[in-house]
Formats: sequence, C-alpha cells, structure tokens
Amino acid sequence: MKKALSIFLVLMLTLSLVVGCSAPAPTTTETPAPAAPEAPAASDTGIVKMGIGHSTSIAKSKDLGTDKDGKEVLPLGQVDTVIVAAAFDKDGKVVSVTIDNAQTKVNFDNKLQLTSDPKGEYKTKVELAGEYGMIKASSIGKEWYEQAAELEKWMIGKTLDEIKAMKTKQRDEAHPAVPDVPELASTVTITIQDYVGALEEAYNNAVEIGSGAEKLGLGHNIAIGKSKGLATQDGKEVLPLAQVDTVMAAAAFDKDGKVVGVVIDNAQTKIQYDKDGKVTSDKNAEYKTKVELGMEYGMVKASTIGKEWFQQIAELEKWMVGKTVEEIQGMKTKAKDEAHPAVPDIPELTSSVTVSVEHYTEAVAEAFDNAK
Repeated sequence: MKKALSIFLVLMLTLSLVVGCSAPAPTTTETPAPAAPEAPAASDTGIVKMGIGHSTSIAKSKDLGTDKDGKEVLPLGQVDTVIVAAAFDKDGKVVSVTIDNAQTKVNFDNKLQLTSDPKGEYKTKVELAGEYGMIKASSIGKEWYEQAAELEKWMIGKTLDEIKAMKTKQRDEAHPAVPDVPELASTVTITIQDYVGALEEAYNNAVEIGSGAEKLGLGHNIAIGKSKGLATQDGKEVLPLAQVDTVMAAAAFDKDGKVVGVVIDNAQTKIQYDKDGKVTSDKNAEYKTKVELGMEYGMVKASTIGKEWFQQIAELEKWMVGKTVEEIQGMKTKAKDEAHPAVPDIPELTSSVTVSVEHYTEAVAEAFDNAK
C-alpha cells in the first residue's frame, strides 16, 4: 500500500513539474512584413501615351468633261482624310484605337457653280454606318464601319511592329493590301495600308499623358463652307475652289470624365480649278494638316499675339487637361468678327489663343461621346 502511494506521489510530482514549466520558444527566423504596394504609376494603368494619325488624298477629284461613253462628267472635289486615334501602354501595345475616314465630296455643275450645300452636315464613314452602302458589294456582307471595328479589335494588344507585319494580299488595283490572316479572313476585305500608316503616325507622334486615363475617343467636324463656284468679284475672275476643313480631336478621359490628354488638328484641304473646270491642284501631292505645316501655315503674320496656329492649339490643349467636357464647353468666349465667333475670353488664354474654338470644343465633346 505504502509502495503504491509512493509511486502515485512521484507521478503527480513529475506531472506538476511538466505542466508548470513553459515550453521553450521555437528558434525561427522572423519573416519581414511585406512592403506596402507602391501607388500605381501611369504605366500601370494601361494608357501612357496617345496620338492621332492621318493622311489626306484628293486623287479621286474629277475634271469637267466626258467619260469614255461620251457621258458628261461634272467637276468633283473629293477629299479623303483617314483619321486614327490610338492609345498605347508602356510596352508600346495598342490599348485603344479608333479608325475613321472622312470621304467628303464637293460637287459643281457644268457652269462651275457649287451644288453641294456649303452649310450641310458632312459625315465620316463611321457616322454614315449603313448609309455608306458598301454592304451591297461586300463579299462578306459587312459594311465599312463593321469591318473597321473588326480591324480595331485585332490591333488591340499588339505592337506597331506586329501590326505592320500582318500578312496581306492584293485583291485588285484598288485593294492592294487586304488582310490575309485567318482571324480577319471573314470579317475584313477592305484595303488597310492607309489605316496602318495612320496608326504608325499616331504612334510616332504620341504624347505622354498623366495617370488615370481609362478611355480614348475620336471626334471631328467637317465643313465645306469656304468652297466657291466660278464668279467675278470687283471686276476680277474668281476661280472655282473646293475647300474641305476636317477638324479632328483625340482625347483621353479618366473615370470622372476629365480630360487626361488631348490632341487637336485641322486638315484644311483645297482643290483648285481653272475656268474650264480642270483640277489644277496636284492630285498626287502630300496634303498636310495645320499642325504639320507648323510655321509654313502663315497665320503668325496676322496674329495679334505673334503665335502660329499650332502654338495656339497647343495652349488650348493644355487648358483642357483636367477639365470635363461641360467645363470646356462652358468656357466664356467672345465674337472677334464674323469669321471668329468664339474666341476665348478668359484670363488663362487671352494672351495665347485668338483662334475661334467652337469647332475644337465640339470635336472634344464628340470624342467623349465616342470614347471606348
């Protein structure tokens, strides 16, 4: 009995010692807390650069005359301006792209009088949509705007070099570069060389923009109001002129609808005729926009502030950044004369912008509506 009690007491004492002692702390290497993530830089948001590219041709303009069947051909001033707005990421890949084509026709009768409405609304191929009428001749049953949209989708996520390397084929003389890749075989049969060329220009001219850009849009405004028929003024002969002014604006917007970056330009294209209705302008020439002309545009000579058009538009672009479309269109303006009905009348721009801005603000507003 005593022996059993002794064994019991020894066991209880041992147990109490084990329970009462603390377990030794494990010897481990302390893992440092992860560093707080840095605020995303502009490159992390996707869009870091944006640009606008374009090309203008008057090659399809016509003289007054007759065709091979002896049928009368009336004078036509046709200006085709391809426009591409594009946004790129830090690796040069396309994040957003919009392709359009302003195919504007100025018609005259056989007396060289203007028959197109000088105050009319002139639409691009995208705006015309089904009215453009290409679907009638399409082998794949798709209208121009639908095919352009498919080409845009294909470009997303690719670099300029990858896009330029696309395999193409010549369908006929008017279609020398139709896509020849499986992804586009059933969706794009238009020739794409001008659109790829305009995208390349957009990339080469791209400007860096701040962080937060989520969408990019393209807006435009087309007018033929300065076109003229044959006339006599102050005893002098005034020759026919087809003039097409194509304003274009690419704009990037943040989640609050504020402008993060904007590029504005104007293709002021003139097609001159002689008194017999023959086109005297070079149909194969390169036609530049006002920005491309730079100091050659020649506005500085008449400028009260000593600034050329491209310099003034750059100041307007700077002013737009950080503002919503409503704030931009709410800018106070004044009429300088009949040709300048909306010159900025705010302290920030009075010494830097004397051009009339209504068409430029309208184009940015349209860019917002079209942003994607």
